[in-house]
Amino acid sequence: MTQEGTRQKRRIHAEAYVFIALCLVSLSMLFFSSRTFTGDFRDTGLSMYSGLRSSVYRLRSFVTGTVLAVQELAVLKEQYDELAARINRYEQMEQTAAGIRRENNRLREQLGFSETISYRYIAAEIIGSDPDNLFSALVINKGKKDGITANMPVIAYQQNERSHSSDTVPTGTVLVGKVVQTAHFESLVMPLYDSTSYISARLGESRIEGIVEGQGSPDAPLLLRFIRRPARGEISIGEQILTSGLGGVFPPGILTGRVSRILYQDMDTSIEIELESSVDFSRLEYVFVIDPRSVHPAAENGEGQNQVNGDL
Repeated sequence: MTQEGTRQKRRIHAEAYVFIALCLVSLSMLFFSSRTFTGDFRDTGLSMYSGLRSSVYRLRSFVTGTVLAVQELAVLKEQYDELAARINRYEQMEQTAAGIRRENNRLREQLGFSETISYRYIAAEIIGSDPDNLFSALVINKGKKDGITANMPVIAYQQNERSHSSDTVPTGTVLVGKVVQTAHFESLVMPLYDSTSYISARLGESRIEGIVEGQGSPDAPLLLRFIRRPARGEISIGEQILTSGLGGVFPPGILTGRVSRILYQDMDTSIEIELESSVDFSRLEYVFVIDPRSVHPAAENGEGQNQVNGDL
């Protein structure tokens, strides 16, 4: 191919390129000058913007709501914990108040009972048991400082018991035991169920006398021994057993227990009686140590007893 032919071919190609470019420019100007196209483009852009803005708004609302919900939940939990603690304090206060009311009622009963005791007495509280376990002793919070000495009888008040009252022993008086050892501030009391306890007693109705012995446990029945065999027909179940006053340790008329069973053998010359103790030692809290040799001044001149017996 000659040089002239080559130049002509290049010119045809350049003219084709220019024609194509002009066509594209014309089409572009035609499209952009059309209102329909412009409207569609604007609508499309607006729709895209609206959707984007709606998505952003929903996302922001979700995040804000979640944060607020978490904060509100934390506040509610704090308020719940505070209310729960307050309710717990109120419940504890109510339980304490109820306990104080019950304690006041018990002390009021003890105070009312103490005003009927004719002997000199010392009110005491049971604070424990014998730490050496030499015998089944009870520990009370009064001792030599309060005028307690060995062999002084110990009584208690039982609201449901109705014993044969006398001028010196009021109704409701039950026997607990006697003092066996004293310290300056404390004393040991041997209860009547101790295996070494022996008390002179008699039946309340038939007036038959015997000796009450313990069997070493508050759950075991007491035994009234040395009862003559012919007296078996005079004894009834449920009859009261009272101290007889013999021996000089216990004053007469203090309720010890009630007949629960009569034991005998055909060849025996005497019978034994099982007694149900009148004292519930599992609930015993307060006792009165009495001095049978000394009548309380209040029984003589009507003065109050609080000056000599002290507080529980």
